[in-house]
Amino acid sequence: MKAIRVHEFGGPELEEVPTPQPGPGQVLVRIRGVGVNPVETYIRAGKYARLPQLPYTPGNDGAGVVEQVGADVTEFKAGDRAYTSGSMSGTYGEFGLCKKEQAHPLPQNVSFAQGACIGTPYATAYRGLLQRAVSEPGETVLVHGASGGVGTAAVQLARAHGLRVLGTAGSDEGLKLAREQGAHEVFDHRAPEHFEQVMKATGGHGVDVIVEMLANVNLGNDLTILAKGGRVVIIGSRGPVEIDPRNTMQRDADVRGMILPNTPPAEMASIHAALVAGLENGTLRPVIGKEFPLAEAAQAHRAVMEPGALGKIVLIPQSGKQKD
Repeated sequence: MKAIRVHEFGGPELEEVPTPQPGPGQVLVRIRGVGVNPVETYIRAGKYARLPQLPYTPGNDGAGVVEQVGADVTEFKAGDRAYTSGSMSGTYGEFGLCKKEQAHPLPQNVSFAQGACIGTPYATAYRGLLQRAVSEPGETVLVHGASGGVGTAAVQLARAHGLRVLGTAGSDEGLKLAREQGAHEVFDHRAPEHFEQVMKATGGHGVDVIVEMLANVNLGNDLTILAKGGRVVIIGSRGPVEIDPRNTMQRDADVRGMILPNTPPAEMASIHAALVAGLENGTLRPVIGKEFPLAEAAQAHRAVMEPGALGKIVLIPQSGKQKD
C-alpha cells in the first residue's frame, strides 16, 4: 500500500510499505479520508513531548471501510463503515490498523471525508466542554477559534447541550461559519476590544466556560471575563503566558488543562457513543475546509497551521476517490 512515511523529523514522503494485517482485537480499515491535526505537524518537526520511533506513518484520524478484522473481533465485520480515533499503524495511508476500541461505526449519512474529521476534533471538544469544564445547560460558553476543526465541533456540541454560545474567529468567513454552526453571537478576535464586547454581551455577568485554543495569547484576558465559578479549559497553547492570579481568586475560577490521550478508556468510550448518536441524528455535522491528495501531506500540514483556517483539513488517499 502507499503511505506517508517520516524517516527523519522534518519532512514526509509517500512510499510503498507492507499492508498491515490485523491480529487479535484489531481492525484493518481501508482509508477513504484522513483527518489532519496540528499536533501531527509538531510531531513531524520533532517538537512534541512524545515522539514516535523513526520511521513512522503519521495520523490517528481516518474513515473508510473495514477490510479485515482479527479472529476475536465481533464488533465489526468486513464491509462495515468506520471512523478511527487512534491508530496502531498511522492513518496517512491507504490502510490503517487500529485496536477495536479505536474504531467506531460511521453512520450512512456521514461521508468518509466528514468521518475523518471526527476522532480528534470532536472528542477533544466533547472532553473539554462536557467532561473537563462540566458545562451545564443554560450556561454561557465562549469558544475561541470557533471556525476551526475543534471550534466548530465545540459550537455544535454546546448548542446541542443547551448552552448559550459565543464564538470568536479571525476573518469574515470564519465569523460567518461560526454563526452557521450555531453560535448565538460572534466576535472578531482581531479587534483589540473583543473581550470587552464579549463581557457586554453577557450583560456584565461574564461567561461561565471558555474553550481556549491559544492560551499563550488569551488566558490573561480570559480570566477577566469569567463569571463567578467560571472555568477555562485549555485545549491549545503555543508558549508561556503571564496571568494575574487575583483574577482567579476574585471569581473562584478554575483553569483546567487537558490532552486527549489522558482520557480514561471508559470516558473515551462514552465520548464516542455520544458522538455516533449525534452524527446519526444530524446534530453533529463535520465541516470540511480543504481536501488534499495524500501525496500532498506536506502542503496540508502547512495549511492546518495557517491563521484563519476554516473547518477541517482532510487528506484523500487514491482509494478515497471512490464514491461514498
